[in-house]
Amino acid sequence: MDLLKKIREKKAVVGIIGCGYVGLPLALEFAKKSFHVIAFDIDADRVRQISNRISYIPDVPSAELGACIENGTLEATTDFSLLSQVDTISVCVPTPLRKTRDPDVSYIVESLARITENRRKDQLIVLESTTYPGTTREVLFPELEKKGEYEVGADYFLAFSPERVDPGNPRFNIVNTPKVIGGMTPACVEMAEALYGSIVDRVVRVSSPESAEIVKLLENTFRSVNIGLVNELALMSHALNVNIWEVIDAAATKPFGFMPFFPGPGLGGHCIPIDPHYLSWKARQFGFEARFIELAGMVNGSMPHHVLSRIAHALNIQSKCLKGSRILVVGVAYKRDVNDLRESPALDVMTLLEMEGASLSYADPYVPELRLGSTLYQSIDIGKKELLKSFDCAVIITDHSKLDYRHLLDVLPKIVDTRNALKNIPSREKIVSL
Repeated sequence: MDLLKKIREKKAVVGIIGCGYVGLPLALEFAKKSFHVIAFDIDADRVRQISNRISYIPDVPSAELGACIENGTLEATTDFSLLSQVDTISVCVPTPLRKTRDPDVSYIVESLARITENRRKDQLIVLESTTYPGTTREVLFPELEKKGEYEVGADYFLAFSPERVDPGNPRFNIVNTPKVIGGMTPACVEMAEALYGSIVDRVVRVSSPESAEIVKLLENTFRSVNIGLVNELALMSHALNVNIWEVIDAAATKPFGFMPFFPGPGLGGHCIPIDPHYLSWKARQFGFEARFIELAGMVNGSMPHHVLSRIAHALNIQSKCLKGSRILVVGVAYKRDVNDLRESPALDVMTLLEMEGASLSYADPYVPELRLGSTLYQSIDIGKKELLKSFDCAVIITDHSKLDYRHLLDVLPKIVDTRNALKNIPSREKIVSL
């Protein structure tokens, strides 16, 4: 049976490399659609949890994961030799930045090495990891062609399809978010469209892998630049004695030509703080300076320092200084109602507070503990009133919906609100805004 027929009849074995926030939800969707899925990861603990029907991803219910493990449609392994048994391979591994702000595609390269060691004829390989334009053609394609055994579009199929996962989003998920696909040949696109079309409502074809790669970078650069704009306006608002949140809410009433973005303590997550740098790095290879992108990055990167100054202001009102003051950081995940710490601005704010000699604690219902340098912190229970009374100030970094902000405000002397979480509180004496 040829590969296209296997996919259409759901007889193809689907391989997913990487069982994180992208890979595990993807594996679950294919398993729920009756494909046999093998999920690969180098982390033995992740594999153990999946095999024991325990989900560590909020968007993947343990009950659904367990049902797929039970009925045999999903299995997890650290044995990459099993790649020879799958018909399709979706690569969903991290693509961080190096300290020099250059792309780090080492996880992609490692995955590629495992694929080339265990590949066979008639396999579809799709890269989903966010990366710079040209990665599929310049990194994957030469390695897959090196031995000259297989011809792309005939003996194997290669495409890029950017992940569009938004952790914790109750409205949009893998199924109802359109899937963009760019293949090395028309046959590659057809094969990838058949695969993803079996689990998503809509597939969008583009003309090349490069176009598909830059789609994701554009999406997140758009957000980064606009967040940078409102962050700059937030910094300006104090001098103008203007409430930036009120301004944004009013502007958002315009039914055309405006989309609201909101200021905050900095950028977090696996996309917005990183993806624009992939685009600007690639642009520099052609002698082009992406000035908008770089400027937005500078503004967004300065926000933790601005938060530090607002905390200092809140303490100054009480005739206290940062050194020795007890500060409660409220919410440390990078966004509301998730447990993901990647690139969280809370980590930057906490580091700055440590450097100033403040005494730190944090509260986050989704993150029971975190390590910052050599210090291991554990989340406190904000329900303990006497404990709260010991703090000089709190700073809301992540506005989780589970947190009782009125209780915090009743007990604490000052709260720095970087997310407008206290917007419905009429009395503002205890509140210091971003």
